[in-house]
Amino acid sequence: MTAAGPTAITAAIEIRDLTRRFGPVTAVDHLTLTIPRGELFGLVGPDGGGKTTTLRMLAGILGPTEGDALVAGHSIRRAPEAVKTRIAYMSQRFGLYGDLTVLENLLFYADLFEVPRKERAPRLERLLGFSNLTPFKDRLADKLSGGMKQKLGLACALIHTPEILLLDEPTNGVDPVSRRDFWRILYEMLREGVTIAVTTAYLDEAERCNRVGLMHRGRLLALDTPRRVKSLMAGDLVEILVTEAWRARDVLAGVAEAKGVTLFGSRLHVAVEDMDRDLPAVQAALEAGGLDPREARRIVPSLEDVFISLVETGREAAHERAA
Repeated sequence: MTAAGPTAITAAIEIRDLTRRFGPVTAVDHLTLTIPRGELFGLVGPDGGGKTTTLRMLAGILGPTEGDALVAGHSIRRAPEAVKTRIAYMSQRFGLYGDLTVLENLLFYADLFEVPRKERAPRLERLLGFSNLTPFKDRLADKLSGGMKQKLGLACALIHTPEILLLDEPTNGVDPVSRRDFWRILYEMLREGVTIAVTTAYLDEAERCNRVGLMHRGRLLALDTPRRVKSLMAGDLVEILVTEAWRARDVLAGVAEAKGVTLFGSRLHVAVEDMDRDLPAVQAALEAGGLDPREARRIVPSLEDVFISLVETGREAAHERAA
């Protein structure tokens, strides 16, 4: 499965001031970024952040209010149909047919994408093997597990050998084993030259991407490799083991030294400007609340920590501008 297309095009996707409004709501706000050919790019953020709207515009399904994007060299404004022949788009609810078998679904999409008859047999064999669905080729799609349905959806999206793959939260609600298998397939496609843009709310998945864009309220908060994005967090991050973590977070909401607090099971990740200076005040507040803080240690921030920190920084800046 190799990517096709003119070698002169070095960028798979070029986005310039892409904007989409729904009435008074701006879902995507002047988004600008470039995705090189052969990259695995992750667009990360919470629900309502603009990720799905961005992917739908790139797929030529939804027109932009302002701006434009070139996908495989074609404008999504002027030539959306040309875009659709070069990509595969897998939405959160991919259109599988439950009363058809695995093989029948693949054959249906082969017809839909007008795959030449002589090319179908080797492609079907490869995609079934690729997704570990060969033993289930005669099973009805409705009888598949959630993870198997997602792998079948991916196989159907790949039947016409696209050069760019757009995936909208493909592992949402999928069990951990199926998530791992799904990413294994994506890495194999990446090695074969397919460019992949994937949206996800799972920050651990984002760390598997070559680059990530952290998106919030239609805007990019950060854009770089996961390692470099994690270096954007100012100050120190402290992990503290506590009892009643939810109540501990509420207690620290009123502590000036705690710039951000995230829950990880029974542990708190607390952002402070300086651990040596600020940790005593944080521990004192927790002790006063009867929460028994233990095992405080400085840690390397995760993407989730950085995302929350950037959102909080943006809120503080907005509050200062409004004051």
